[in-house]
Amino acid sequence: MRTISRETLPAHLTTRATDCHKGDFGSVGILGGAPGMAGAVLLAARAALYCGAGRVYVGALDERLAVDPVCPELMIVPAETLPALPHPACLIAGPGMGDSNAARRVLAQALQVEHALLLDADALNLIASDHELLAMLQARTAATLLTPHPGEAARLLGVSNSEIQSDRNAAIQRLVALTGATSVLKGHATLIQHPGQPIWRNSSGNPAMAAPGMGDVLTGIIAALIAQGMAVKHAAVLGVWLHGQAGDEALAASGGKRVLTASEVSQQARSVLAHL
Repeated sequence: MRTISRETLPAHLTTRATDCHKGDFGSVGILGGAPGMAGAVLLAARAALYCGAGRVYVGALDERLAVDPVCPELMIVPAETLPALPHPACLIAGPGMGDSNAARRVLAQALQVEHALLLDADALNLIASDHELLAMLQARTAATLLTPHPGEAARLLGVSNSEIQSDRNAAIQRLVALTGATSVLKGHATLIQHPGQPIWRNSSGNPAMAAPGMGDVLTGIIAALIAQGMAVKHAAVLGVWLHGQAGDEALAASGGKRVLTASEVSQQARSVLAHL
């Protein structure tokens, strides 16, 4: 077991060259945002943008979503027409995706991409209920990352939520064994494990982060790090710590707020990253 802290972070982003351009910092795509849940893909996309991804594409299942007025820099298209991402790239599937036939189709397509893939939220629920999708996940050779909360982990493993929480170390080891993917088991003292590597245990974060959309922000942060060239196993560790540290700093600056919003943490993450 390794503890994640500022001093033990396994990798950092390099300093940007004076003559850099957006193409130097990779591409992030996000599939999700079914009707009524468009906020999930926007939270993930904004976090990826704030944390340095050169291009961020949103493939929305709700085709009414045309522009993000907060971040008009985001490129929004219907989910089934999301273009192939320029490399280096990371594709996120799951935030607000729902369980429709269209959601399953775009997830099946996502599982075939030959670059990094991050699976979260409804993508994990769809895989848990569909042996064919699980087999596609297990067959992937490109880098893959899962970010389940305890309920999603329980569905993947076919156990109860309480069984996950009673032995989180065993649970993450089972997730890695089942999927062959780098896994992030979210919650208090989030755990991260890459296949064949020790477990990392996070030390940042606080109870004020128990709020909607926090997981979407985490996926955007991690994907942005991967798109900028960081190895998946390192991006998972740095991203989890950065997310929690942003929550800690946002809480310290809040004047005693009981609850933080995901948007506050997303914006604070940019400042934390800048000071690393």
